[in-house]
Amino acid sequence: MLDPNPGLIIWTIITFLLLMVILKKFAWKPLLESLQRREESVRNAIERAEQAKNEAERLLEENRKQLERAEAEGHRMLTESRQLAEKLKDEIIEKANRQTRAMLDQAKQEIDRDKEAALAQLRGEVANLAIQAASKILDETLDESRHRKIVDSYLKQLPKN
Repeated sequence: MLDPNPGLIIWTIITFLLLMVILKKFAWKPLLESLQRREESVRNAIERAEQAKNEAERLLEENRKQLERAEAEGHRMLTESRQLAEKLKDEIIEKANRQTRAMLDQAKQEIDRDKEAALAQLRGEVANLAIQAASKILDETLDESRHRKIVDSYLKQLPKN
């Protein structure tokens, strides 16, 4: 059934070795170089991916810090705006109070002037009435300037209320 043929075994070994030499020279070397290039390419891609990942993490951290700074700036601006609004409100209230006090002072001065004018007019009327009453009572007519002097001196003696 199976007879080992030494010639066939030798020729098979020679053919196998020859095939191994040819494959090593023409196939294995290019195949290994191709695998090495592919390995290098994959290694470079992994390194670039790591670098991109690190860069993305750095940018993410930088963006987070910028966002925190922007939020802090926003809070600061909001606080300043509130303080400014409060200051403006206080200034407006103070200005309105000053104007109100000025208007009240002016109104008091006008009232005092009107009061003085009314008192002066009243004094004049009282003087005329007093002169007329005195002339009727005394039933004599005194000279007008003399009457005026008497009444004015009397009015000066009266209190200013």
